Amino acid sequence: MQNEMSVASEVQRKLLPQHMPPLETLDYAGSCEPAWSVGGDYCDFLDLGTGRVGFVLADVSGKGVSAALLMANLQASVRSQYVIAPENLEKLFRTVNRLFCESVTHGFFATMFFADYFDTTRKLRYVNCGHCPVFLVRADGIFENWNCTVGEATMSSGDILVAYSGGVTEAQSGSGELFGDQRLLAAVEANRNLPAAGLLESIAVAAHNFSGKAQEGDLTLLVARAREGVSAER
Repeated sequence: MQNEMSVASEVQRKLLPQHMPPLETLDYAGSCEPAWSVGGDYCDFLDLGTGRVGFVLADVSGKGVSAALLMANLQASVRSQYVIAPENLEKLFRTVNRLFCESVTHGFFATMFFADYFDTTRKLRYVNCGHCPVFLVRADGIFENWNCTVGEATMSSGDILVAYSGGVTEAQSGSGELFGDQRLLAAVEANRNLPAAGLLESIAVAAHNFSGKAQEGDLTLLVARAREGVSAER
């Protein structure tokens, strides 16, 4: 059984992004730490040609093997449908939702944040499908995306996008207090000048240090930081 779980863990690791499509105006990073050998969190970077990348962060209910199987199913649906219908995000996620619903038993569900970024314009299209609120931390303030409709924003120099799974904000201290949104944002502000990978690591370390115990939930982060340079109009 231990050998089988080790193999499953390696297979799931291979399902996570193996390369990062290059972008000139955006520095980005992602990580996924399952609480068990395998988990239900999903982070991905989708390459749709020069200067255009899709970002995905999703959280399947539950833990372990069942969640990992559904995560693989969700990943396959998103990747296949994104190639077919990249321009119409509403149609894309209606189809993904239908395919996922056909594959799950009662009581299971998934939440997802998706965005695609256009290097030449710095435009970010996004949709939040029931997921944790994603933060777009401006160089001069904070914008919280709480709705589920397709939206658009421009990422100017110094702006930071932070997407995360529930395992980050729901990390608990010994007294049962949650890490929460405010501590997450404080970690971003304290380390906002770091490259995306360094900022991501700082947030994860802050959540782990706050908890001070074994990880109870999958912890997944996606961080993107607009590089310095000429910025488009918002």
